[in-house]
Amino acid sequence: MKRYLFILFLLYPLYAGAVAGGVITSFRTPGVYPSGLTFDGKYLWTSDFKNDKIYQLNTNGDIIKTIESPAYYPTGLAWDGKYLWCSDIKGLIPQGDEYHRGKIFKIDPITGDVLHTIDAPSASPISIAWDGNYLWCVDDIAHKLIQFDPNDGTTIREFISPASSPQGITFDGKYLWVSDRIRDKIYRVDPKNGNVILSISSPGKYSRDLAWDGNHLWNVDLQNTQIYKLVIADGVKYKKSNPSRSHFKYMHNIRNYGPGKIITAEVNIAVPTNRVNQEINSTISCSPKAKLVTDNWGQKTYLFTYKNIAPSEYRESVMQLDYTSYDVQWFLYPDQCGNLSEIPEAISKKYLSDNAKYDIHNMVITKAVTEAVGSEKNSYWVMRNIFNYLISHLYYKRVGGWNTASTVLARGNGSCSEYSFVFIAMCRAAGLPARYVGAVAQRGDKRSIDDVFHRWVEVYLPNYGWIPIDPSGGDQKYPADQERYIGHLSNRFIITTQGGGGSNTLGWNYNSNESYQTEPKTNVAIDYWGEMSPLK
Repeated sequence: MKRYLFILFLLYPLYAGAVAGGVITSFRTPGVYPSGLTFDGKYLWTSDFKNDKIYQLNTNGDIIKTIESPAYYPTGLAWDGKYLWCSDIKGLIPQGDEYHRGKIFKIDPITGDVLHTIDAPSASPISIAWDGNYLWCVDDIAHKLIQFDPNDGTTIREFISPASSPQGITFDGKYLWVSDRIRDKIYRVDPKNGNVILSISSPGKYSRDLAWDGNHLWNVDLQNTQIYKLVIADGVKYKKSNPSRSHFKYMHNIRNYGPGKIITAEVNIAVPTNRVNQEINSTISCSPKAKLVTDNWGQKTYLFTYKNIAPSEYRESVMQLDYTSYDVQWFLYPDQCGNLSEIPEAISKKYLSDNAKYDIHNMVITKAVTEAVGSEKNSYWVMRNIFNYLISHLYYKRVGGWNTASTVLARGNGSCSEYSFVFIAMCRAAGLPARYVGAVAQRGDKRSIDDVFHRWVEVYLPNYGWIPIDPSGGDQKYPADQERYIGHLSNRFIITTQGGGGSNTLGWNYNSNESYQTEPKTNVAIDYWGEMSPLK
């Protein structure tokens, strides 16, 4: 038994690091101020900006050789298949911290001789990478990613960096990877447009440069003086973290201000279910007693029925439960998301349907889809192209009421619900199944009241299933902040509603809905909200 436990102990780190970003192995850097990192097909190279050295290491961390840095502040390394490249933010004149005049050096890896020197395309090239034809650098002051000609430094293209403090960059044959020291994140970046495709947590608190060995990502950390080998694609589709236990109460009030009476009233309150992001931990209770019904989309609600509500009277409908919610991140790899033709027929039939609010054949929608999607058939890129299109064509504004998708898109602004309607309409018009979910949110503190609520979209990606997309949150400065609204869920939400649009119990509402009949000139007030309280 002891031997068995010992074997489990040895294996545990491999299982513990099974998700993307997990550490496979690590070792200490040769110097105390590590900066650059690259891989030459067999060995790692790392630089140190305090002792101005560049070290060749095997993948266990043993020093193979040491060469002099070409200048006095080496910050990044790249390998072009034959030669080593080094970026230096101070150039050949070692001056104060405020002096930045970046240089790029081509180095003979055998002799350490400098074979070619160019001015960097920006003042502070904190790291560099080779993509097979050109060099890339990240500038931590200008917040840019720059592709440039290694012969003379001419800029080919440039984008804003994923976040505000880029430190390292490497190329995996298709995508760039960029580390950020403030957010402790590493981002997979599309080199065509700078979009962040995936984010993973850095293993340390001062992530510097990155290297790609053909299968794994390597990261050097300045604070920990460690070099880490990281898991990237391991088959795990999502990660749950930060469980939060809460009590949830949803309350709906109908108040009659008269002078007539409310003849009949029906209230439907949506019933939360177990999902990836949440677990229902108790029996759901209702007050007064209610009937459980199911709508045309499969959404369950509790139906409360009232008759003859006199003037000055009110009826309160309450649903309560305990639940656990999680932060969830899906690890989306575009190449692993199937094409539109791989979507199950039953899913397509149900979630490609049209109605008046989506109006997917409207010319405004069809023109937008043509511009955004073109002939793309990969399900991820169809979704992402539509997401990017809405970022550039809509801005968030709550004006009351919900207009059709074509009206909102033509107007150029909308609420979270209207963003969702437009996104769903464009996805369905492009052949990508889409639906919405509605939720109650913690507003700041664990104990809170929400009467604003939130709605977002889920799209169906083959090999992944239903993935959350929040198009109204995508209008952000940095690409990393845009990516946070694709395949991410916060533990501050409890999802109550899942629908395709036009429910026979909730209509186009979520969380709850009501209908009533009154005598003439009867003034009826409706109020509803959700309450959260933390549980131990």
